[in-house]
Amino acid sequence: MSQKSLAEITAPTRHFAVQLSATRRGARLARLLTERQLDEWGEPYEAAAQVVAELASNAVLHGRVRGRDFRLRLTLRPDRTLRIEVTDARGDRVPRVPAPVEQDAEGGRGLRIVEAYANRWGVVEGPAHGKTVWAELLMKHGPLVHEASGRPTVSGSVRR
Repeated sequence: MSQKSLAEITAPTRHFAVQLSATRRGARLARLLTERQLDEWGEPYEAAAQVVAELASNAVLHGRVRGRDFRLRLTLRPDRTLRIEVTDARGDRVPRVPAPVEQDAEGGRGLRIVEAYANRWGVVEGPAHGKTVWAELLMKHGPLVHEASGRPTVSGSVRR
């Protein structure tokens, strides 16, 4: 069992959740709110904002049901794992990483971007025939490190 620091034991779990319109504007707002919230928590936000942008965009493009919103939820655990959840109204459209796309293709890269930044991600059935796509990132000051490869995933800096 690994030893936890006093900061990890006493640090609170932080939560942020918001419901947004399933529009391009709502997807853009999800990214901006993520940046603002993580900055307020004193965490680097570049990688998380990119993941949120992709998941929110997918919720708007592929998970939209007329008259229904999508929900963004951020949970920062004491061990500095950030869980990002985007819940949309289309449980019948489960995301899958597509086969490699042509270099000049206009789409098909979103989940590959999520895969590159997140330590892990997945999909769970949501309420009212919806689904939640989630991703977890280990937050570290300085470059974020991808668990599987051990390589930095971004050149991110910390803004305080």
